[in-house]
Amino acid sequence: MRTLPDRIRHMLLFEGLALAILVTGASLFSHFDLVAFGLFGLMMSLLAMLWNLIFNWLFDLWDQKYRNFARRGPLLRVAHAVLFESGLLIAGTLLAVWWLQITLWEAFVLDVGLSLFFVTYAYCFNWTYDLVFPPPHSKTQKAEGNPSA
Repeated sequence: MRTLPDRIRHMLLFEGLALAILVTGASLFSHFDLVAFGLFGLMMSLLAMLWNLIFNWLFDLWDQKYRNFARRGPLLRVAHAVLFESGLLIAGTLLAVWWLQITLWEAFVLDVGLSLFFVTYAYCFNWTYDLVFPPPHSKTQKAEGNPSA
């Protein structure tokens, strides 16, 4: 299991690199002001982290009350992901309308684009992170001579 310092490093690297990529992309390929979009990206990162904390806490309360923490199968995992992303999409769209002074449609399209970016980015980042900072069990398995680690 990863340590708290490792989790903090992961979070800071994940958010920092994503912000750098998004701000650079926005400055090259859009009409957005670099500072305004950078602050928007930072607010979106904070919003996503806060929503993650709140949503998962509420989901666990619901799960405990109605399912007694029964095994979470694929259908519940899909529902969890869709509900989480839907909440973030709504909040992010409204934040974009307000902060970037764009239409609801433009903000929605921007937020959908950000969601698609983050799905791809999270996959690539986490794969790379595990290669650069292997989880502790991987080190143990390799030390024991387990070639499948």
